[in-house]
Amino acid sequence: MNLLFFLTPKASCTYLYDDYSVRQALERMEAGGYAALPILSRSGAYRGTLTEGDLLWAIKNLCSIDLRDAKNHNIMDISHRKDNVPVRVTTDMQELLLKATDQNFVPVVDDKGDFIGIVTRRAIMRYCLEHFINPQLAEAL
Repeated sequence: MNLLFFLTPKASCTYLYDDYSVRQALERMEAGGYAALPILSRSGAYRGTLTEGDLLWAIKNLCSIDLRDAKNHNIMDISHRKDNVPVRVTTDMQELLLKATDQNFVPVVDDKGDFIGIVTRRAIMRYCLEHFINPQLAEAL
């Protein structure tokens, strides 16, 4: 099976640019209700993953708990506890499943390393429920 079947395309993803400030990232994550978002360069290259925890420690360490100061710090100045490792669009399903066990989303890049979208663990689980376990349960998700 091709991983493109599970892909949420870049146009439908929420992401951060690597030149965003801490404040911009906080506002974007809050607006979407996301706990983690991919970071892209303006040219489209995948640069890493920013989590709520990363932001929490950055605010403590960089901003001295003063949110007004958060606009002066770039998100690439934040150390990431763990980046979601991307896969290439040609990755087989076994590798995709292995990545999805440790990540709530798997970034997908093309042959140039440019971000093209994500595969969510939810999409994989929904497929498995629908095709292998219980189609009615999959519809409830």
